[in-house]
Amino acid sequence: MVDKIKIVFLCIFLFISFIPSSLSAQNQKMPQLKLGGALRFNYNHSDWKKRNKKRGGEFGFDVFRLNVSASYKKILLDAEYRFYAASSGGGMLKYGWMGYQLNENHQLQLGLTAVPFGIMPYTANNYFFNINYYLGLEDDADMGIKYLYRKGHWDIALAFFKNADILDFSEGVEPSPDRYAYDIGGRNKETNQGNFRVAYHWGNFRKQQVGASAMAGGIYNLDTESMGSHIAFALYYTLTYRNWDFKAQYTTYCMNPNNKDGEPRNQITVVAYGAPYEIASKADTYIASLAYTLPIGKGILDSIQLYNDFSMMHKHEKGFNDSYQNVTGCLLNMGPVYTYIDYALGKNQAWLGNNWNNAFAAGQPSAQWNARFNVNIGYYF
Repeated sequence: MVDKIKIVFLCIFLFISFIPSSLSAQNQKMPQLKLGGALRFNYNHSDWKKRNKKRGGEFGFDVFRLNVSASYKKILLDAEYRFYAASSGGGMLKYGWMGYQLNENHQLQLGLTAVPFGIMPYTANNYFFNINYYLGLEDDADMGIKYLYRKGHWDIALAFFKNADILDFSEGVEPSPDRYAYDIGGRNKETNQGNFRVAYHWGNFRKQQVGASAMAGGIYNLDTESMGSHIAFALYYTLTYRNWDFKAQYTTYCMNPNNKDGEPRNQITVVAYGAPYEIASKADTYIASLAYTLPIGKGILDSIQLYNDFSMMHKHEKGFNDSYQNVTGCLLNMGPVYTYIDYALGKNQAWLGNNWNNAFAAGQPSAQWNARFNVNIGYYF
């Protein structure tokens, strides 16, 4: 059934892509349509994988994505569908929403829309994001309705999400791990979540922004059939000065699942990319990202962005070991081709080490720093 849906989606996209764009220009009553996407490949050399090291790393397919945005009068549509390898979750809708532009300052969105929380869209500059992404606190999209207000120095977002992306409506089914962004999974489900985000920005020569976010919602347990809760708060600051970019964010969160007796409540399952793991139920995260863009303008190379992104996760539970991540690298901008070259270090980080299931939960007191050299190259259209 899922494969049939994917085929239908692809056929619709291909059909729409052949509609001449000139029709929209000739008749303003016709829907305006923009199409795009990307094809990316990835090389990685991971020091904790013995076979990977002996082979000198691995190079393969990363993702193929399709983007569609459309408008008709004040009605809007925006969607992105991604095709990963089956081992990474296969095909998945990253986001997809319909909207209504009330006027130049007010907008409504309905569907699988971005959760307004923290620095958006990302706190990091690199291919690996920062730790918040792996906890479900960054670049996430849920099912609900969102109101956006933008005027002068202010950006305000208010949203209600009925639940995370649901791929199977059968009663009592666990959330599918075949999704792009991390959501609560296993025997628990996110439900009835509210979000509020406010940002104030100023400056032309020195562009600055300060902001705050709040999130609160329920956690429904499939075994006890009762509701737990989760909350999160974030404070952040960004600065763009000449060729420099700086981002800093503090986040705190607390999850209280109402699990059945005998199951731990100091950790909770999250799911994405076809593989679940555990994270601490309560933690603070600290993020600092710095980048410098070097204009080149010679040959095919337009610019090089140099960056270092640091993030850590301080877990509240006694006996749990903190998680760390640092990525140093650069982004080569060559027209439609973007290449990320990263040296990623991680300690008690599931994606950077061999402790997949428990790294973001209890972790290991004897955990070592692991390194991954990664090159991601993509053509964006």
